[in-house]
Amino acid sequence: MEWIILGYKIVCIGGGTGLPNLLRGLKEYTNEITAIVTVADDGGSSGRLRDEMKILPPGDIRNCLLALADTEPLMEMLFQYRFNSGSLKGHSFGNLFLAAMTEMLGDFELAIKESSKVLAVRGRVLPSTLEDVKLEAEYDDGTVICGESRIPQQSQKISRVRLVPSNAKPLNEAVVAVKEADAVVLGPGSLYTSIIPNLLVKDLTEAILESDAKKIYVVNIMTQPGETTGYS
Repeated sequence: MEWIILGYKIVCIGGGTGLPNLLRGLKEYTNEITAIVTVADDGGSSGRLRDEMKILPPGDIRNCLLALADTEPLMEMLFQYRFNSGSLKGHSFGNLFLAAMTEMLGDFELAIKESSKVLAVRGRVLPSTLEDVKLEAEYDDGTVICGESRIPQQSQKISRVRLVPSNAKPLNEAVVAVKEADAVVLGPGSLYTSIIPNLLVKDLTEAILESDAKKIYVVNIMTQPGETTGYS
């Protein structure tokens, strides 16, 4: 398939499984796409690599890279392949690839850019921050839970979420992309654990507010237990 040369400049903000689905559709209309992805994930393979290798979680980044990739189906299958035995059980090849690139190049941001070349990615995939942030949720009963993967497991209603540390800085490239965008799209995805964590990066939120771009929020088709139960 030939790449579309020009198109509207679209910034998509989120994470999880929702954002990659949006990106797969958008890349058929423009290659001027910037995906800004949360790095608050601390569960599964990403959480293990984060703890053991002291790198930012690669899972959501991997999914967005593959969504924007112009590569062979077998390559995508390889990057999504998840080991099912031994010490690598639960890890996906793509996560290990990004971890290896980060260790080899000494820079997570550069690892993403070089991986984008390998996968012939249309557009850009950027982490919302390069700082080691954790997501913390406070509930109506005063309970506080730390850890993105633990938040949806609770039955109480979330009253607020915050990043730790609270002063995380965004990538300058992400801020510029937002300011130059024709449209900024939030979602679809988990409201409190995929979308809002990006908006807790203060300077990024200010850039969105100041941007002349159209702001679009893509609502999920149903509520999510542990996050938006009872919402309408």
